[in-house]
Amino acid sequence: MTGETRATLIGGSAVAMWGALALLTTWSGAVPPFQLVAMAFSIAFIGTAASWVVRGADPRRFLRHPPAVWLIGIGGLFGYHFFYFMALRNAPPVEAGLIAYLWPLLIVVFSALLPGERLTWRHVVGALAGLGGTGLLVTGGGAMNFQSAHTLGYVAAGACAITWSGYSILSRRFGSVPTDTVGWFCGAAAVLGTLCHLIFESTVWPGGAGEWLAILGLGLGPVGAAFFTWDIGVKHGDIKLLGVLSYAAPLISTVLLIAFGQGEASWVVAAACILIVGGALFAARDMFVGKAAA
Repeated sequence: MTGETRATLIGGSAVAMWGALALLTTWSGAVPPFQLVAMAFSIAFIGTAASWVVRGADPRRFLRHPPAVWLIGIGGLFGYHFFYFMALRNAPPVEAGLIAYLWPLLIVVFSALLPGERLTWRHVVGALAGLGGTGLLVTGGGAMNFQSAHTLGYVAAGACAITWSGYSILSRRFGSVPTDTVGWFCGAAAVLGTLCHLIFESTVWPGGAGEWLAILGLGLGPVGAAFFTWDIGVKHGDIKLLGVLSYAAPLISTVLLIAFGQGEASWVVAAACILIVGGALFAARDMFVGKAAA
């Protein structure tokens, strides 16, 4: 197994963890979005700090970076969530969600701008198939109804997609920055999440042990370890393939919700599965047969 393949698989684990985001969020009760972001990122930062202590690492070593690194890191982690929640506040969730999920396709397209990267038609087709499958999941197979009254929400959703795809692509340009630095990004995102919570929301604490465990799970997984493994993937793996594989997140999310009785199986889920998995396998052909066949 090559180093690039290993990094791609590690980055792909982030997609699997993001697939559990919706289920864990539903289990977290009535905690407001920005409060949930603040709590989850705080857990992620505390977990990272604990790992530094165990490993005897000097946290200050991961602070010495140019301002651009901090702008990209903090802007990516917190900016994505900020724009996403603003989109949901100002537009219907179906349309907002689909626009926001343009980020995997944008990663595939923008990757062509990176040094040494070559965009193939298989990656584009795979990403478009994934987008189609995600569209089915988000809309339930129904029609969308875009209205000018929700323009602000649509713009925020577009900013959400651009923010995360930009973060992922630009992280590649700073491949020498240690992944441990993501821990500081999480800490900053927790602070900003707290400020937004105090401005926009009223505090609602989890109602029981189950809800606290769900939030702990969010901070350790989808809003914690996932960002570290994603960092490894986009810096050292096949970033185009990771973009395509990212469309598996909403599919995993839907399957988990169905498995735990919070969703229903349908032809829409089956068709989405075929499109997303088929697109990913099509785009991943190079991984199995060698890049010389591209």
